[in-house]
Amino acid sequence: MSGSRPHHLTHPTPPHPESEGGSSGPPQGAGLAHGLGVPRDPGPAPGERRGFLTLLGVDLWERFSFFGMAAILVLYLTAAPADGGLGMSQQTATALFATYMSLNFMAGLPGGWLADRVLGARRAVLAGGALIACGHAVLAIAAAPALYTGLALVVAGTGLVKPSLAAMVSAVSGTAGREEAYSRFYMCIQVSALLAPLVTGWLAEKVTWHLGFAAAAFGMVAGLAQFRLGLRVLDGVGSAPTSPLTRAEKRTAARRAILVALVGTVAATAVVLGLLPLLAVLALLGLATVCLPFLYLRALGRRSAVGRGRLTAFAAMMGASAAFWMIFAQSGSVLSLFAAHHTDRDILGFTVPASWLQSVHPLFILLLAPFAGRLRARTTTKFAGALTAAGLSFVVMAAAALLAGTGDVSVAWLIAVYLLYSLGEVVLAPAGLALAAATAPPGYLNRFLALNGMFAAVGVVLGGQFFRLTAVLPLPCYFLALAGIALAAGAAVATAAHRLRPHLPA
Repeated sequence: MSGSRPHHLTHPTPPHPESEGGSSGPPQGAGLAHGLGVPRDPGPAPGERRGFLTLLGVDLWERFSFFGMAAILVLYLTAAPADGGLGMSQQTATALFATYMSLNFMAGLPGGWLADRVLGARRAVLAGGALIACGHAVLAIAAAPALYTGLALVVAGTGLVKPSLAAMVSAVSGTAGREEAYSRFYMCIQVSALLAPLVTGWLAEKVTWHLGFAAAAFGMVAGLAQFRLGLRVLDGVGSAPTSPLTRAEKRTAARRAILVALVGTVAATAVVLGLLPLLAVLALLGLATVCLPFLYLRALGRRSAVGRGRLTAFAAMMGASAAFWMIFAQSGSVLSLFAAHHTDRDILGFTVPASWLQSVHPLFILLLAPFAGRLRARTTTKFAGALTAAGLSFVVMAAAALLAGTGDVSVAWLIAVYLLYSLGEVVLAPAGLALAAATAPPGYLNRFLALNGMFAAVGVVLGGQFFRLTAVLPLPCYFLALAGIALAAGAAVATAAHRLRPHLPA
C-alpha cells in the first residue's frame, strides 16, 4: 500500500482558519513528543532536518521492500508451475494477497503496543526491519512451504516498523503543521514505491521470481544499516517505551504471545499439508480483520481520556476510509492481473512487464503531492473528495473491462484509473494519519496510528474477498459494484459532515 507515513523538512504552515474545528481537540502537535516519552519545546527540535532524513532513509528502503513484494506476489502465485509460479487460481491468489496486505496493516496493533509498552519506537524499528529482511530472504527460497513462513515474517516486521516510524516522524516534526509534515514524508517515500516494481518486476518476470524477493531483502538490510548509523541524531526520540509493562504484565504478555505463535504455526502447517482449506483460513482471518478495529477502539475508549463523541466521529471517518483502501488494494492484485491478461503492453517490440505498471501510481503521487500539501479544506471534505475520486476510478475500470471483452485494451485506461485514485490517496492518507495522531491522548499515539492502519485493513480484506464474486459476476459489474460502495461512502461523509465536525480535532 503506498504506504502511509509522511513528513516535513521546512517550518510548518499554521492551520488554515477553515480547518476542522472543535474545542475538545488538543492543539496541533500537542502530546506527540510526550507520547514518545521525550520532553519537547514548542519550537522545532534541534537537528530536526537530520532526524527527518534518518527516518526517511529507513522508510525509503522499507517501502522498497514492501512495494517490490506487492508488485510481484499475485503474479507469482498465479503463474504456472512450469514458469516457476505456484499455479493458484486468480480468486484464491487475490484473497491471499488481500489477507497478506490487511495483516500488514493489522500487525500495527500488536506492533504499536510493543513499541509503547516494551521496546520503544527505535528498537521496534530495528527488530521489525530485521524480521522483514528475513521474511524476504525466506521467500527467495524456491520452495512452496517457504511462502507462508516468509509472509508471516514480513507481516510481523511491518507491524513493528510502521507505527513506530510514524510516531517518531511526529516527534521530530515540531508542534505545528502535523498534516503538512506527513504529506511531505509521504511524497518522499514514493521514490521507493516508483523504483521497487521496476527492479523487482524485472528480476522476477525476466529472470526468476525468487530473485525479485531477494532484491527486496537487500533493500531492507540497507535501510537497517542506515537507520542504525543515524540513531545519534534523533536526540533520544523513541529510545524507551512510554508506558513500560510491570513484571506481572510481562509474564501475561509472554504467555499470550506463545499461544498466538503456536496457533499460527499449527494453522500454517495444516494448510501446507492440505489438512485445512486455505480459503477457510483466509475467510476467518478476514472476519477477524473486520471486527477487531471496532472492538479495539471500544476498549481504548474505556481506558483513555478520549470522549465518546470524539471516538464515534473518529470511528465514522475511519470506517468510511476503509472504502477507499478497498479500491486502493486492488492495484497489486486485480489491476495487476488485468494488466497481465487484458492490456496491450507491447511498445516498439518490447513487452513491458505487468508489474512495471505498479510504478505509475507512485509517479502520480510524486506529481500530485506538492499540490495536495497546499490544500486547505476540512477533514470531512478531504475524505469525501478522496472517496469520490476512488469511486470514479473504478467507473473507468468498468468501461475498460467491458472493452476488454473484445480484445486487449490500451494501457491508457489503467493510467487513468491510477491517476484518479492517486489523487484521492494524496488527500486522504495524510489526513487520516493526522486525524489519528490528533485524536490520540498522551501515551496512546502508536496505538491510534495503528488503528488508522487497521481500518485500512478492513477495506483491503473486503476487496480481496469480493473478488471471489468474479467467478459468477462479469468483471465490469464487479468494478461498478466497488465503485458504488466508494461513492456511497463519500456521499455519506459529505452528508454527515456538519454532525462530525464539532467532534473532530483541529
